[in-house]
Amino acid sequence: MKKQVLAISLGLLTLGSFAQKKELKSIEKALSNNDFTGALTIVNSLDSSIESADEKYKSKFYYLKGQAYAGKKEYQKAADAFNQLFDYEKKIGKERYTAEAKPQLDKLIQSVSEKAISLYNNDNNYKEASKYFYLTYKLSPRDTAFAYNAAVSATQAKDYDTAIDYYKELIQIGYTGKEVQYFAVNKSTGKEENLGSKTQRDLMVKSGKYSNPTQKTTEGRSASIMKNFALILKEQGKTDEAIKAISEARKANKNDLNLILNEAQLYIELGKMDKFGELMAEAVALDPNNPTLYYNLGVVNFNQGRTEEAAKYYRKAIELKPDYSDAYMNLSVVILAKEKEIVEEMNKNLSNFKKYDELALKQKEVYKEALPYLEKADSLNRSIDTVKSLMSIYEVLEMQDKAKEFRDLYKSMQ
Repeated sequence: MKKQVLAISLGLLTLGSFAQKKELKSIEKALSNNDFTGALTIVNSLDSSIESADEKYKSKFYYLKGQAYAGKKEYQKAADAFNQLFDYEKKIGKERYTAEAKPQLDKLIQSVSEKAISLYNNDNNYKEASKYFYLTYKLSPRDTAFAYNAAVSATQAKDYDTAIDYYKELIQIGYTGKEVQYFAVNKSTGKEENLGSKTQRDLMVKSGKYSNPTQKTTEGRSASIMKNFALILKEQGKTDEAIKAISEARKANKNDLNLILNEAQLYIELGKMDKFGELMAEAVALDPNNPTLYYNLGVVNFNQGRTEEAAKYYRKAIELKPDYSDAYMNLSVVILAKEKEIVEEMNKNLSNFKKYDELALKQKEVYKEALPYLEKADSLNRSIDTVKSLMSIYEVLEMQDKAKEFRDLYKSMQ
């Protein structure tokens, strides 16, 4: 009786294996005819029974399943099937289809990433680009830069809820954006080239075509991520969360200048100029030779009515950067601000000719003080504002030739 049962069991096993082998051949035939729908119909019919299949049939099933989903452009399911194959063959210690499947998965990932890049660069379809960048990341989790691209694209599309989710994931996985790039000098051109990976770089040097191998680490994106994360929260009206996010980032990176500047920018967005000024002063302490920081401190102090401090900061910015046109322009504005009180006094003394004339001379002295800075700003970066301001000053100072020159210039720019 036992022998009979055993014989029946063996018979059933053989029959099942024969059926699976036949169906796998049917999937192969459908794939060769680009009948991906037909292939998937058979794949789905085998899904529930494949666990009991022989090793070789199981491996082949996962391989064919990946191809079928790839053909239907169901990229995530295709990648899942290929990864099932890799995990399974690694587990059993026999790589029957891994070598063939890996380049197919790489090609699939490349196809998705190229679509994402095209949607972003050529179509300006940031919402769809975001989906494909994120899909590229899910297909190849080691390529975390695609998750960053997905977050940036979602932000561009103003799909803020999605962007927040992506930024949260980047923070959770500890993404920094730093990467090591491998360079060598092309002997035929004499130019340094990025050769992708250390292995590739070393091979090219070994070939004799390249020399002087070096490597560089790119700047990280942590500050940019926290800034964008915080600004999106602010855009959504979640001001407290935005401030908390950037403050938390700074706790771990107290001397990160970019984070300080990003927090300062956030306070500008919130209209809190006093806090902005504090942070800019902190930034100056970290980077005392940065002209832009002094320029921004000049803006803050001027807006808060501290004109002497503003002038001091603009002069420092010019000292560090002699061609800083905006600093020259703003310094002239600070000087011309002295005119306000003089004009008010002039209006009060319209019938007191002696006092009025004294004030008029005082006004001209202010114009003379501001003039060289305004002229320098115009020479570095001419605009309709610099031309109009100079035209007015030349007229008040009775510099007729200059006034006419700039009056004509102003008319031509309107």
